[in-house]
Amino acid sequence: MNPLTGLLTDSASRAAVATDRSGHVPATPPDGVVRARDVEDVVRTLRWASEHRTPVVTRGAGTGLAAGASAHAGEVVLDLSGMDRILQLRPDDQVAVVEPGVLTADLDAAAAEHGLFYAPDPASAAISTIGGNIATNAGGLRCAKYGVTREAVLGLDLVLADGRRVRTGRQTVKGVAGYDLTGLVVGSEGTLAVVVGATVRLRPRPAEVATLAAHFDDVVTAAAAASAITAARLQPSVLELVDAVTLEAIDAARGSSLRSLGGAVLVVQCDGRGAGAEIEAVGEVVGRSATGGGGGAGPAGAAGLRAPRRAPPPAAAASGVV
Repeated sequence: MNPLTGLLTDSASRAAVATDRSGHVPATPPDGVVRARDVEDVVRTLRWASEHRTPVVTRGAGTGLAAGASAHAGEVVLDLSGMDRILQLRPDDQVAVVEPGVLTADLDAAAAEHGLFYAPDPASAAISTIGGNIATNAGGLRCAKYGVTREAVLGLDLVLADGRRVRTGRQTVKGVAGYDLTGLVVGSEGTLAVVVGATVRLRPRPAEVATLAAHFDDVVTAAAAASAITAARLQPSVLELVDAVTLEAIDAARGSSLRSLGGAVLVVQCDGRGAGAEIEAVGEVVGRSATGGGGGAGPAGAAGLRAPRRAPPPAAAASGVV
């Protein structure tokens, strides 16, 4: 077998990419890892793997909780985290072109400089990559209004298993012709192609943001309140429920006392002009069954109230149960 250029086979390198945040530990480590720095590294790796019939496990930041990036003996890991450039940010078109290793929060921060934002907002946004979000079709806190990752991806640059390059989709917000190959790849977990570039939609940053966290005796009552919000024809950007078991895990990991406030928490956020009035309407709906809670306006208040929804993944990891 001819050696693959850039293949790292030392024990430390292989152990570092053997698994993700799921906690699953494969019985054996992968044969090696290629830390791609550009598209040619990806093309060369996949051509070699195809020739030698070697399975390739594509990896981003390794933040997944489903062992999708775990690898064992007989496999090679293709690490894309080093491909982390924002290639274009076109404010007038509300579009960005990025490499797969760009962190989700970094893209959002870059867009914010132009009064825009990247809508997909997974709980792991600060540490997860755009490529990983695309592979898993990540949802996130704002999906109630803006949809999941698939709704934000306009086009993809791909490398197929044999090393051929393919481009799907478009670089404009509107596009209606042809098969939706982009949508097919999003969520395919790396089984169809390796994403080496993505054209994504940006949106105008909301002029106002208002958030509410409501506590309930149990998860059934909280779920009913969430249904009542949508039945009232209100459309919050965030509508997230955290149950008692998860609240207990958060308390154990962070030393907080969220569980003492109730058996479930409903986090609701409204954005855009009139967000304050809309969150008041939400408060009236959930107030019929909530046992307590409160609201907050502006970025600082919103971040504090959204914290319970972002906390479960690290809390679960700290407990050793995912």
